[in-house]
Amino acid sequence: MIKAVCFDLHNTLAYYEPPREKVYAKACRESSIEIEPTALYQPLLDADAFWREENSRSPVGKRPKAEQMVAYIEYATRVFRGAGLELDPKLVPQILTKVQQIGLTFKPYDDVLSILKLLKSRNLILGVISNVGEDIVAICRRLGLEPYLDFYVTSFEVGSDKPRPGIFLAALEKAQVKPVEAIYVGDQYDLDVIGARGVGIKAVLLDRSDSFPSITDCPRIRTLAEIVSYL
Repeated sequence: MIKAVCFDLHNTLAYYEPPREKVYAKACRESSIEIEPTALYQPLLDADAFWREENSRSPVGKRPKAEQMVAYIEYATRVFRGAGLELDPKLVPQILTKVQQIGLTFKPYDDVLSILKLLKSRNLILGVISNVGEDIVAICRRLGLEPYLDFYVTSFEVGSDKPRPGIFLAALEKAQVKPVEAIYVGDQYDLDVIGARGVGIKAVLLDRSDSFPSITDCPRIRTLAEIVSYL
């Protein structure tokens, strides 16, 4: 019997609008650098891992402004290098400024609040497991998710990124359930599905854009509402 439902955050419960890769591509274009947004998608995810490591070493937001800027520039440099761009170091801060001017809004998907409310009404324990280096409670409060969530586990908190077992085991401990009593929903097969199954948690891949039709060894859903049928 399922007692706890855990979720990834980015691209599962909430998303960036516009997508980060489009914002970075636009900022590059305004600096006379042409690159397709799709070329920036994976480098952004890879650079996120660097950002989590930096925050675990010393929270970036609490560093002196000059040190914060060094971290931001290194992050962006890794993004561009991963996309095959070797930029003049003097140009990177300029592009970062344009990214900030364009702006990013983090917002919940349309189906999220209603499904969390439904699951909560069934007395299920709800939590978030996320590879973030930010204040996840503040983020979820801003998104309106906090009233429905019982716990949060982040890679920054436990020192273990998905798909490594530590972050999932920490979630089980907070939820006070056995692995067979939990289900995890995420949008990345390698991080979310493999990681959750590695500790015995049932995993469901949320594939909103139908990008992974070839993945058939786990349940694959297109909307969060479909999770109800796996409980």
